[in-house]
This record gives sequence, C-alpha cells and structure tokens, in this order.
Amino acid sequence: MILAAGLGTRFKPWTDQHPKALAPVNGKSLLQRNVEYLQRYGIRDLIVNVHHFADQIIAAIRANNGWGSEISISDESDEVLETGGGLKKAAGWLGKGPAFLLMNVDILTDLDLFAMANDHFRHQPLATLAVSERVSSRYFLFNEDQELCGWRNTKTGEEKLSLHRASVPRASANRAPATGASATLIPKAFSGIHLIDPAIFPLMHRQGKFSMVDVYLDLASSQRIRGFDPGPYKLIDVGKPEAVAVAESLFP
Repeated sequence: MILAAGLGTRFKPWTDQHPKALAPVNGKSLLQRNVEYLQRYGIRDLIVNVHHFADQIIAAIRANNGWGSEISISDESDEVLETGGGLKKAAGWLGKGPAFLLMNVDILTDLDLFAMANDHFRHQPLATLAVSERVSSRYFLFNEDQELCGWRNTKTGEEKLSLHRASVPRASANRAPATGASATLIPKAFSGIHLIDPAIFPLMHRQGKFSMVDVYLDLASSQRIRGFDPGPYKLIDVGKPEAVAVAESLFP
C-alpha cells in the first residue's frame, strides 16, 4: 500500500493545485517512481489511498495503466484518515494473506526490500520498520534486540515509552543522549516503510483519523515490533519543494 492521501501542506505552492503524489522528480511523479521501485521486488498488486485532488491521482493511474501494476484505490475523499486510519480502511484488501508492505508516497529510497523481508520473516514480529541513524527531530527508540520501546521528539522533549522491553539494558556505544528511563534506548529515524503482518488489524482499536506511530506505541508493550537498519542506504523525504533538487541528484 502506498499512502498518497495527505494534504501536502509543506509542499505548497504545488499542492494548491495538485496532489503531492504527482510532483515530478526528473520527469516522473513520486507515485510512479514508487510503483516502479516496488516492481523491482516483484510487488505489482497495490493499493493507493487518495484524498487531496483524488481525481488527479486516479486519472494518472488510469492514463498510465498503473505503470504496469494492478492498483486499487482506497477513497478517503470524505476525510483524510492519516497513516493508521488509512491503513485500517484498507483492511479488506490487506487483512488476509502474507505480510504486506506499507510506504509513504513522498519517500524515495534504494532500500533493499529483499533484505528487509528476510529479516522480517526470520524474526516474525508483528511489524518491521525501516529505520536509519540519520539526523531527525523524531525518533523511534529501540532496545538492543531492535525491539520498539518508545518514541521521542527532540524539539519538544516529548517521549512515549513502553519500558518493559528496555528493563534489562546492556552496554552500547550508540545510546540516546537522555537521562532517566529512556537513556539506555537506541534512537533511530523512521524511513516511512513498514512490513506488517495482517494480524495487526484486530489489534488496531483506534477509530477514525490516527497515526501508525500511535498504533505501534499502543502495541509495543505486548507485541514485538522491530526496527530494520541494514546500514547506509539512499533515502529522501520529498516533503518540501526544496527537497526536489536533492531528490533529482539522488534518483536520476
């Protein structure tokens, strides 16, 4: 599933007239680039959720025959549901069968999805989250078994913790620069790519509009949610217009 329903408020003025999903990078839209990225890993059955200028996204998919993929539309025209609400609305497509991939349309990356899938199926957590050690203002916090234990916003100082998985810390050279209960946890920046077991759907008790970050923090105390960091890989969040030039240098 590619999440493409956002309002793109950081991407103005483009998003005054267009959805961010159709913003071009070297002549290809963000959506097309991610459809083709997933095809390299054999993923051709897709769901795309839509809200902001939904008609433009649907028209682009139809005009290009899904760029070679089978694409179903999850229509959020009435209300944008954020990442968690949008995924829950699509449960009818994703709730049966194997693990599925979820990603943000404005992320461009060369992350090896085969390696991520191998890690996921080897450890069999409820979800595997692609992360890295890049600088960010918001971090997931993991113990040394790569299990999710919490979240931190370094700008506001806000933290949300699930401490039972961090109760037996071991020595580490890469720890969060903090004091108190979260000091032993390892901060990693989320890359906007998830591998998720469909067993998550009965556990998603929130309704309406909500974030997957909150879902993971709700479940971290009772379910294994792991981070996957294979080392350096190209990744850019094309969230602002000035990021397009950087994206074009990274992804010809």
